[in-house]
Amino acid sequence: MIKYVFWNNKGGTGKTSLIFQMICSYANKHKDKKILAIDLCPQANLSDLFLGGLINEGAKKLEHLHSLDPRKSVAGYFQDRIASPFSYAKIETSKYICNPSEYNNSIPSNIDLLAGDHMVEIQSNAIATLSNTNLPGVNAWVSVTNWINDFINSTNNEYSTVFIDTNPSFSSYTQIAIAAADRLILPVMPDDSSRRAVQNVFSLIHGVKLPSIYEQSAFSKRMEEAKKPLPKIHLIVKNRLTQYMGPASAYRAIFTAIDNDVKKLMSVNPNIFTFTNYEKEGVVEVRDFQTTGVVAFAKGLPFDKTTTGKHVIFDREPQVDPKILQESKDAINSIVEKL
Repeated sequence: MIKYVFWNNKGGTGKTSLIFQMICSYANKHKDKKILAIDLCPQANLSDLFLGGLINEGAKKLEHLHSLDPRKSVAGYFQDRIASPFSYAKIETSKYICNPSEYNNSIPSNIDLLAGDHMVEIQSNAIATLSNTNLPGVNAWVSVTNWINDFINSTNNEYSTVFIDTNPSFSSYTQIAIAAADRLILPVMPDDSSRRAVQNVFSLIHGVKLPSIYEQSAFSKRMEEAKKPLPKIHLIVKNRLTQYMGPASAYRAIFTAIDNDVKKLMSVNPNIFTFTNYEKEGVVEVRDFQTTGVVAFAKGLPFDKTTTGKHVIFDREPQVDPKILQESKDAINSIVEKL
């Protein structure tokens, strides 16, 4: 089993749209494998897409999952773990998992979903309090941080691949997500705040250039003391390049700066990466999906199920261009090929 987490310490990087398309493409290429998608972002946008998107009532279907007892979502699972935070005998994962193809027939049937839930944000204070509990003979922080790992382990190797979507914050539930993963996929945008966020990722997860005053309480230090492995950086996804981004553009200059930051870090800390050749193995460029993306995400469609021509989106009739659709498919395939 390989577990991937998508995270950047900045919102608006296109993370959720990328992971949605990537999981669907990966599932189509590996029809013999079962895949688990875990949505650990309280906005639950990934779950909304899997269940049908804006046009096909993905939000309404998600509300139905939240109305069940227990909630068929990550918050339903967390609610049960809050009652028994430091140990577990048996987790009945099927109580919380759904198969999105039953709600959206465009989704490959070999994908299961642990749906996102806004309640996670409400639960976060309780989770943080529990993780700082001082009990004799119990490492509360490790026990709580293992919750998603416990869940995955309870599936008894039913899944060959797990994909975890996250919130941009480094809150307690984000740390639970990151602690469960083997590999980190990092989407970036061509702006200075994205470059700073990349640097924050290295500091927050791996403790790189962290001020000494914070070292003892750092995520990386606590994972090291618990003898828990940290996810390695597996891929940098340069997202939403425009058709006009030439080598001298300001956008390209920012991406070049990010490249240089990563290469410098690789020379000092090669052990935190899964790759040794950055250009060939560690980075992929994705151009803007344009109208194709708008249509696909409004309808909860993988690109493989998106048709060219006119679509009705409320009072608009956007056109999906065949060339852009093929480029969008190729871009997602380029990511999948590097998993």
